[in-house]
Amino acid sequence: TVIEHSRDSWIFIFIENTMPYIEDRLVNGNSIPYIDLREETKYERLQTCCSPLVPRGKVGELMTFCLLVITIWTTSYVMLGKVAIPSSEKLDVSIQAGTVFALIGLLVFSKLGGWLASMVRLPDLTGMLLVGILIKNVPYIDFAKYLDDAWASALWSVALTIILLRAGLGLDPTALRKLSGLVTRLAFIPGLAEMGVVAIFSNLCLGFPWLWGIMLGFLVFAATPAVMVPCLLSLQDRGYGKDEGIATLVIAAASIDDVFSISVFKILLGITMNSSASLVADILQGPLEVLVGVIWGIFWGVVATFLPPVPIDGSQPSTFLRLVIIIGGALMAMFGSGVLHVEGSGALAVLVMGFVAGIGWRSQGWKDDNPVTDGLENLWMVFQPLLFGLIGTEIQIDALDAETVGWGLLVIIVGLIMRIAVSYLAVCGGGLDHKERMFVAVAWLPKATVQAAMGSLALDQARKMFKNGGSDPEGPEYIELGMKILCIAVLEILITAPLGSILIMFTGPRLLKKSRQVEEEGKVSQHEYSYHGYERIH
Repeated sequence: TVIEHSRDSWIFIFIENTMPYIEDRLVNGNSIPYIDLREETKYERLQTCCSPLVPRGKVGELMTFCLLVITIWTTSYVMLGKVAIPSSEKLDVSIQAGTVFALIGLLVFSKLGGWLASMVRLPDLTGMLLVGILIKNVPYIDFAKYLDDAWASALWSVALTIILLRAGLGLDPTALRKLSGLVTRLAFIPGLAEMGVVAIFSNLCLGFPWLWGIMLGFLVFAATPAVMVPCLLSLQDRGYGKDEGIATLVIAAASIDDVFSISVFKILLGITMNSSASLVADILQGPLEVLVGVIWGIFWGVVATFLPPVPIDGSQPSTFLRLVIIIGGALMAMFGSGVLHVEGSGALAVLVMGFVAGIGWRSQGWKDDNPVTDGLENLWMVFQPLLFGLIGTEIQIDALDAETVGWGLLVIIVGLIMRIAVSYLAVCGGGLDHKERMFVAVAWLPKATVQAAMGSLALDQARKMFKNGGSDPEGPEYIELGMKILCIAVLEILITAPLGSILIMFTGPRLLKKSRQVEEEGKVSQHEYSYHGYERIH
């Protein structure tokens, strides 16, 4: 029995894999290895070289168990705080009464709103957004007021984690390598052009000081993966733009775009509200967040590739364990980034770890459509209505000032026109045809997540710093500017989130070419087209 168990051990597998090479070298004088590395990818070469070092058998099972325990506890700590730490201290936990009822109502009615929207040939997330707006602002049905802010924020982050993981696993490494130059240009150039226009027009139309105008420009700079990713994945699953890597291009650029936008906005906010703040520390915060996100994403992606280990008998590793480990690592990144005060790194880390794990699992025989992606898709059925319903509840109609709305609409529209035009030009010369460049420009339109999360920061900081005006002469002015920024952020979400999703789903089948593989295999059914309502039923 001991001998049988030892055959599954890491040491036995190491000796078994290395001894034939050594024996052949010593006895026959042959060079090693036997495998023609020219026929392998770089990842497969790494896996071949490291295969003796990969834990398997009983050692692999033990390491997987230990990793699960560490993952569950660490995730609990970054999400729940002191609840996860052993202590004799008694914690006072305060939760808004009616939160569970509000969440269940939000889930049910958002799902119903999405179904109704799909029946009239609109993206389902449009109906979900509308439901969120209604239950926040309409008297007698405004049960969103019972939502606990902490619970809503946590569920928002979990839902965003799920969709970013799906996006990372769906990224095409070949297309990403080919389109790397376009990704960089798309991530920065359109947003900077929009920022410049917004800063100028906010100064001319709304009387914003230049620093506040630039800060507003960087607030509207960021595109939202929460709206773009579901639409792009839906089109990619149906074969549109898959061969050209359109979804990979836009999703990868959006992750960089968000980190840059958040970092610069926070730097400007710090300079505006606290002149004594360290400018060098603020400037270094952005690169630090990128570095942390990339390192954690790569590390956990590699861990999720090899644990749980592939069984020695050649069967598939546990889908449940893989799902728990990858989601646990993603939640650690998303919530842990806030604990470590590197908030911008969370979303980037989730995207990177999904990308790295996807490469590793493909090398082990899994395809793009695998049990983990199926599990995430099932989870998304629950978290999608929650996410977009919660985004809708961030829109407060009574916060909109009539004069600010009028001039704010002008600022937003001029900025969006510039954004679309420059987005089209930014992806020229990358092998995309005219229609594909038009689609990328349209897909770069939606805003929601960053604007909802950060739209009120300037107002909150002004109120805290000046205590609702106090005796400081700049207090009332800063509070008024903060309210205008919040108003424009709400308008930005209200206009671009539903309009962007509609345009992506409507123009995708008309501007993008369908994958040759999908056409040959005939995997796309008439039911899928009719469900989304963007393809004629023949």
